[in-house]
Amino acid sequence: MIKKMICIECPQSCALTVDIENCRIVKIDGHKCPEGKEYATTEIENPHRILTGTVLTKDLSLKMIPVRTDKAIPKAKILAAASEMRRIKVTKFYRIGDVVVPNFMGLEVNLIATRNSSLKGW
Repeated sequence: MIKKMICIECPQSCALTVDIENCRIVKIDGHKCPEGKEYATTEIENPHRILTGTVLTKDLSLKMIPVRTDKAIPKAKILAAASEMRRIKVTKFYRIGDVVVPNFMGLEVNLIATRNSSLKGW
């Protein structure tokens, strides 16, 4: 199977042509740098994504605070991770970059705050 994709690793935006057999890459054409080859391999064989979302709060000025994973997680785990994120309720102040949930879902990534929260009335 031939798959065409655009590399997003550098400003060159190479048009890649990837030959895939049995879910493995056989040949990659069109990459102008090593990052293009690595991007195609990862995207086809083991895609990962940063997960962003919000978590509910209690007794804070915001009803929700935005969060994200500090590293990419396997794409196959995104829906389960989003579902788990909906169960979280925070009750303390967080600054941007503070860890809200360490080792989120055992994936060796932290869920971090992407906005400051504050106590009600502040």
